[in-house]
Amino acid sequence: MPEIKIGQYGEDVINWLTDNLEGFFDWLTTLLSHLLRFTYDIVAGLQPIPMTIVFAVIALVVTRRIGLTVLLTAGLLLVDGMGLWYETMQSLATVLLATAVALLIGIPVGIWSAFNPVVRAVVGPVLDFMQTVPTFVYLLPTVLFFGIGAVPGMIATIVFAAPPAVRLTTLGIRQVDAETVEASAAFGASRLEILREVQLPLARPSIMAGVNQVIMLALSMVVVAGLVGGEGLGGIVVSAVQSLQIGDSIEGGLAVVVLAIYLDRVSAALGGQGRGNPSWWPKRTATEGLEQVQVQPAGKELVPAN
Repeated sequence: MPEIKIGQYGEDVINWLTDNLEGFFDWLTTLLSHLLRFTYDIVAGLQPIPMTIVFAVIALVVTRRIGLTVLLTAGLLLVDGMGLWYETMQSLATVLLATAVALLIGIPVGIWSAFNPVVRAVVGPVLDFMQTVPTFVYLLPTVLFFGIGAVPGMIATIVFAAPPAVRLTTLGIRQVDAETVEASAAFGASRLEILREVQLPLARPSIMAGVNQVIMLALSMVVVAGLVGGEGLGGIVVSAVQSLQIGDSIEGGLAVVVLAIYLDRVSAALGGQGRGNPSWWPKRTATEGLEQVQVQPAGKELVPAN
């Protein structure tokens, strides 16, 4: 059996990319750094207490559950009490930006894969590769491309978190009832109208489940981002482990848990899971926002009632 030096071939490719696309990687690093700073300025734009109130209002509006909102608010106040508020906001900014990029890539690819068997056959093994290869294997090339800092950790996070968006978008669209699609086509709807008005709305629960999974996977990469110089809770945990500071590692890990619970509950409620239906929440009537229609004899068009 001849020796196959796959590792050497991979190293040659990485070296070629580093030598010939250095300008592109520098531009991408600058872009992502500015976007990350902009996102951080938004989530940390207020002092901890006013920002906690903002997060509490968001949780209450999205989940419609007072008890859960109180629990999430208490967790955020605990993070502030441990002195890790700004590190938590740095991690939140990284997660939000990485999630946004992963969804901008993953959902369109998932839609394309749902309609094209060839794309689906190619994308499937690629997603398997992205999810099964150890993170540290592609973390080193990102460091070579983008240097030490928050950007390589974010790139690794995007690669690790994007597959659920592709898979669940494809699954949701393919599970839409074929008869519903055929009925829409029979009424003269174009393929784009069917996708926009029928398939995507019906696939929304599956797509939102993918969004939730992307957020959770992105958050799980916080510590990995700290290994390559990323700021936030990952840096706190890595520094505490390296210096054997047990107390700091416990506080950093607890802050990650609080952030994970908040993002999980809010994102799940956006997809309709775990959302309350309290009596104090404004109810919409069946006819709200709709025009009343006057029924005409068969063969005549329906006209709005005066």
